[in-house]
Amino acid sequence: MIFKEAVNGSINSILTIAKVIIPLMILMEILRDFKFLDKLSDLLKPLARFLGLSKNSIFPLLIGLIFGLAYGAGVIIKSAKEGELQKKDLYLLMIFLVSCHSVFEDTLLFVAIGANGWLLLSFRLITAIILTIAVAKVFDKLFKTQEDTMKS
Repeated sequence: MIFKEAVNGSINSILTIAKVIIPLMILMEILRDFKFLDKLSDLLKPLARFLGLSKNSIFPLLIGLIFGLAYGAGVIIKSAKEGELQKKDLYLLMIFLVSCHSVFEDTLLFVAIGANGWLLLSFRLITAIILTIAVAKVFDKLFKTQEDTMKS
């Protein structure tokens, strides 16, 4: 009985995620074909650079911010498999999104139970930005040290 419920629950969860991820992937391909992602990436390039990310990280970052970790992970995995993201980008995306994901849904849920939405959203964004920038600087130092060692 419990096993049957677990299997049914898992299948329902997978189907629910697929209902969102598959259309997102199709939309992503359409946006890529019409060069919309390139325009969006160029527009948000200063933000990516500020966070230590490449411009190819912008779309997965936005999806994770808006739709959450599960859906953002689908886009991140696809982008990584296509070779669009470096390891540094993957780590920084995950660090940012762990702190700040699904900003609309989560914020509205907490507002519904009495939290201050602006305070919550501000704290999450500031935390994500500070953590991501700090780790990006550490990565840059590590990579620079490795390059210096390899040159010697």
